[in-house]
Amino acid sequence: MKRLKFASVVMIAVLPCAVLAGSPQVIKFGVDPTFPPFESKLPDGSIVGFDIDLGQAICANLHAKCEWVEQSLDGMIPALKARKFDAVLSGMAATPARREQIDFTNRLYAGPSRLVARGGANLQPTAESLRGKRIGVQQGSAQEAYARRDWAPAGVSIVTYQNQDQVYEDLQNGRLDAAFQPVVQADLGFLKQPRGKGFGFVGAEVKDRRLIGDGVAIGIRKGNQELAAQINQAIANIRKSGEYERINRKYFDFDIYGE
Repeated sequence: MKRLKFASVVMIAVLPCAVLAGSPQVIKFGVDPTFPPFESKLPDGSIVGFDIDLGQAICANLHAKCEWVEQSLDGMIPALKARKFDAVLSGMAATPARREQIDFTNRLYAGPSRLVARGGANLQPTAESLRGKRIGVQQGSAQEAYARRDWAPAGVSIVTYQNQDQVYEDLQNGRLDAAFQPVVQADLGFLKQPRGKGFGFVGAEVKDRRLIGDGVAIGIRKGNQELAAQINQAIANIRKSGEYERINRKYFDFDIYGE
């Protein structure tokens, strides 16, 4: 009887260690650091932003270390499939089209999109309104896929750029009639910056599920259910503990998680 009790105590003592051992010790995240306030690079080369802080909180919850691997957005899914990194944490919407190629964790936050144009522009996010116009999008983004599918066939010129800063540069220079991107990124990364003076949102938010999917989430290689389960648990933990809310307040004056 005493031996049985001793064995039970040993099993209980070992169990937490076994669970911890099942967690990844290093998680390599693919990130495109050209998308403030979600991810951007400082002059010293360090990568900062809302997504980065979320990633660090997730890794801390899993007793793991985050490593950031830079990758342009248009090459993110191929690089994930090629095992260049373990997951994508870079403002990627979990759209139906992307779900055909990779899996996603539970939602990190909502992600409606909107047009930005020079003040006074009378534009709506419809093919009829944008016919003959030049609309800038980031290459490989959900906004590009949506615009090419819904607007381009009606005579809208979709102009792609490797990163979002290039989109805004051509918008400022008058080479574009409008830019199409996530609302929060446009608001904080452009409109509230000096370079965004004279520009504003036009038309309504686009909340089509083909564009925003189930919201922004972390991309995972298909079949990697263990990592997905671990990250989902970590997301739930940091939301329950208040850590998510603390990070939210650091960057935004509203609840980015959404409904």
